[in-house]
Amino acid sequence: MEPKALLWLRYVSIFVILSAVFQTASAVTHYTIPEEMNEGSVVANLASDLGLDLKSLSKRKMRLDVVASKKYLDVNKDTGELYILERIDRENLCTSKSATTCVLKVDATLENPIRMFNIELEIMDINDNEPRFRRDTMHLDISEATAIGERFSLTNAVDPDTGSNSVKTYYLSESDHFSIAIQTGRDGSKFADLILKKSLDREEQASHNLILTAVDGGVPARSGTASIIVRVLDTNDNAPQFDKDSYTINLTENSPTGSLVVKLNATDKDEGTNSDIFYSFSLYTSEKTQQTFSLNPNNGEIRVKEMINYEDFRIYDMEIIATDKAANSLSGKCKVKILITDMNDNHPEISIKSFTSPVKEDVPVNSVIAVVSVSDKDSGENGQVNIHISDDLPFALKESSDNYYELLISEPLDREKVAEYDITITVTDRGNPPLSDNETITLELLDVNDNVPQFPQTFYTIPVMENNAPGASLSSLTAIDPDLHENQYLVYFIIEKEIVNTSMSMLFSINPENGNLYALKTFDYEIEKEFLFHIEARDSGVPPLSSNVTVHIIIMDQNDNTPLIVSPWRAHGSEVKEKIPRSTDKGTLIAKVIAIDSDSVHNSRITYQFLQNTDATLFSLDQYNGEIRTMRMFSYRDSRDQRLVVIAKDNGEPALSATVTIKLSTVETALKTYTEVPLEYDIFSDLNLYLVIGLGSVSFLLLITILVTIVLKCQKAKPSKAAPPCRNSVISERNSTIADSTLVSNDAYWYSLFLAETRKGKLVVRQPVPKGARYIVSSLPRSTGVTETSDSAASTLQASTTTSSSST
Repeated sequence: MEPKALLWLRYVSIFVILSAVFQTASAVTHYTIPEEMNEGSVVANLASDLGLDLKSLSKRKMRLDVVASKKYLDVNKDTGELYILERIDRENLCTSKSATTCVLKVDATLENPIRMFNIELEIMDINDNEPRFRRDTMHLDISEATAIGERFSLTNAVDPDTGSNSVKTYYLSESDHFSIAIQTGRDGSKFADLILKKSLDREEQASHNLILTAVDGGVPARSGTASIIVRVLDTNDNAPQFDKDSYTINLTENSPTGSLVVKLNATDKDEGTNSDIFYSFSLYTSEKTQQTFSLNPNNGEIRVKEMINYEDFRIYDMEIIATDKAANSLSGKCKVKILITDMNDNHPEISIKSFTSPVKEDVPVNSVIAVVSVSDKDSGENGQVNIHISDDLPFALKESSDNYYELLISEPLDREKVAEYDITITVTDRGNPPLSDNETITLELLDVNDNVPQFPQTFYTIPVMENNAPGASLSSLTAIDPDLHENQYLVYFIIEKEIVNTSMSMLFSINPENGNLYALKTFDYEIEKEFLFHIEARDSGVPPLSSNVTVHIIIMDQNDNTPLIVSPWRAHGSEVKEKIPRSTDKGTLIAKVIAIDSDSVHNSRITYQFLQNTDATLFSLDQYNGEIRTMRMFSYRDSRDQRLVVIAKDNGEPALSATVTIKLSTVETALKTYTEVPLEYDIFSDLNLYLVIGLGSVSFLLLITILVTIVLKCQKAKPSKAAPPCRNSVISERNSTIADSTLVSNDAYWYSLFLAETRKGKLVVRQPVPKGARYIVSSLPRSTGVTETSDSAASTLQASTTTSSSST
């Protein structure tokens, strides 16, 4: 900035000298200064140039006029120098560019005396303004069809400076399509024309951005720029084009109506109405395709118009035309192929071609009972099917031909377990998700007679109380046959078996329809204790099947026999008279009451009690063995005659009993020992009749029992283990360790039985069995004394007899 100021000071000095020379000839003081001098800059020493006294300047009140309300200059009254008070802009002061010079005229006034001086200040132009375009941006619309060489006027640039400092030339930014030509107006102003030097293509470049630069002639030169935006106007020179020439679309069948298939996109490089496109089907598109799909003419969307079924139509071909909306429209086209993808929308189907029902339950394994076919309208894996039935069924499927299957019997059938089968055949395709269908057939089984009647038990034990009424129902023996109809109808009958020339059908009968067993006679336990026979149940099938069951009838004892007192002997009436010495010691056996009962062990247990006793302190009675003994010795106060009434009671319910009256007379003479009773009196008395009858009954019952046992064993099909011995009313078992003439009794209450066999002259005595609570009743020869039976320790009673024994 300082070099520039020094330069302007030199200019001022030159102008001041020239003004002084000129003043001599004119009264106007002329100065020349450049514009834009700094405030305070000295133009000249006005006092010196005007020849004024410096000391009088302040007194004479020297002043300068104001120009256009602005005071650019002022005078320093102390030094007389004219200086710049406000920056001077030549372009603002002299607005006309036609004027060659710009002069600022100022009048200086002095008082005392008044005197005026004319001062002219010529303002010299400097290059302080750059060229400026009226518009910073110029817009040009040029059709792409414009010919080369066409000119387009541009707005020129304006520079407030004058002369060489104004606009001198223009420059255009680099461009392949445009250049400029500079023109000079009459006033010398410069302007430029835009020239097209290469054809435009809007589709290639829709707009061109250019920079126009205006440069003045100042030193240094200044410039200004403006933007030129050339918009290339479109002409319909491009046809619409699709993104692809052909489209292949995969579409799933059963897509909902309105579903978007594809959105076609055709583009037109033109613009405006030249690029507006509408879509349509060509004449090569079938009516079926146009009925199935819709085409949006504005946006090219192809949508499903109606339900699509893969099984009806699998490929749709169409040709789409895209046409612009220009006056001379152009069009493009593409081909669209829509491939319908199969969807697993068809359930597999099962068809029963043949079916046999009912069948017999004994139908052979691998027999064919049904033929089925399967199908699926889908394709691929969606059309491939798997067929199966439940693994729990005795059936299997076997493929016989393509999509045909045979239903076979894989296991033996049993109608009694399952009477009918609901066979569900399920077919499933291999789609995702898989679809299935099923068909249920019912196979009925016909019964065959393949089941033997079965009793719930293999052995029946039926207790029957003796003295039953003839025709009484004993039990119901019912068998079960799971077969049907005639194969199930059962007939019951007793397998014939004779016991001692007596048929079982004479003793028992069975209802052939329901198996109810009846007794045909009244049974006596003392005679018949059990029966063993078989009952057969036979069905009505062909051939008939049967099974039998063993029935064991046990006759139960009732207390129907009264005890029989066999000792002491009673000749006539119920009173027994005995004589005993008055000197009898304490504990002496006076008498023994013995009673027998032909009922069973439980009912035949006898107990003895005093029903009447003259002196309860004198005699005692053992309740189990019937022994009457003295409890003390007789005294003189005791009565000579004693009356005892003994009752023998069995163990039945209700109990039965018998009584005996014993009249005892005491004598002074000692009697013989009880065991030395004369045989002629004791044995050959009226008691023999009862003893013989009892022994004969027992022997008869023993014989019957042995015969029944032998017959039962002989009728058995196979040898079996010996049944436990059966007890009759008198004899319960045989003991091999004892002589044949020995009978063993289980009843501990029967002992010391005195029996006499008058014809054989034998006396029966009681002996204990070793290691047991049994007693042996043995017959002894009359001529012998006490003998030991086999395995016995000692006898409890001994009697000896002679042919010439005398009575006491």
